[in-house]
Amino acid sequence: MKAAHLVVVGSSNTDMVVKAARLPRPGETVTGGQFYMAAGGKGANQAVAAARLGAHVTFVARVGTDMFGSQAIQNYDEEGIDTELIIRDPDHPTGVALILVDEQGENLIAVASGANHAMTPADVDRAATRIREADALLLQLEIPLAVVAYAAQVAASAGVPVILDPAPAPEKPLPTELLRNITYLKPNESEAERLTGIRVEDERSARQAAEKLRADGAKNVIITLGANGAVVATADQVVHVPGFCVEARDCTAAGDAFNAALAVAIAQGRPLLEAVRYAHLVAALSVTRLGAQPSLPTAAEVSQFAQSLAVPL
Repeated sequence: MKAAHLVVVGSSNTDMVVKAARLPRPGETVTGGQFYMAAGGKGANQAVAAARLGAHVTFVARVGTDMFGSQAIQNYDEEGIDTELIIRDPDHPTGVALILVDEQGENLIAVASGANHAMTPADVDRAATRIREADALLLQLEIPLAVVAYAAQVAASAGVPVILDPAPAPEKPLPTELLRNITYLKPNESEAERLTGIRVEDERSARQAAEKLRADGAKNVIITLGANGAVVATADQVVHVPGFCVEARDCTAAGDAFNAALAVAIAQGRPLLEAVRYAHLVAALSVTRLGAQPSLPTAAEVSQFAQSLAVPL
């Protein structure tokens, strides 16, 4: 199977994580947790995940000139990611995420965006040739929406599939002109609710939300439902694709693992429903591990995981 050539335009953060027995309520302090630092950011997570799954990845991002930025670029280089188009921003620090994770793997996240929010359409212009030559473009919403929209336009005008993870959930529905350039829109339940106003609680409501997002302009919509799988809406059908039940330790980068795997599979020419099943498998393996990028599996690990579950890749 051919290697995918992907471009990721998005965020790079340093994650500071506390693993505690439970998540604190407002005004409460929960003691006894474990602390660790890890590379993160939704864009970076997807870039690393795709690279570990065998893709050739170009990452378009901004980091600060601080030690976090230097460490981030070193990490990406070690993953085999093309870092030529990562800008060192002298005026803004590298993004930082503060993450709390409980024993069930649920999390709370606060992000100081730093250099991520200093990205401009000019950063996309510098990457335009790479985007037009890619098998797929991956986007998220931890960078300015104008940059996301412009990158999607550049890719769509060249016939390059665009995969948008609308996370963090936007405050209001996405512009129709952006949605029309999205080939695959992949929200989770809460993100789908924010985008549509439809409370997504089960497969039925997910189908309603997916159909609305298609009506709003997105060509294909995949609403993930955690361990309950995903609802996939295309021009031809709306179907439910089951997920995999595992013991979750940390769900921090599950959505990023899913999106990267989806992009890799689509770029390899797999049918959409098969690509979604593969993405479920990768995401399920990721939640059994702690951390954002540390949890992202290699292609070989996914193969072993599939064998342990007795499911085809």
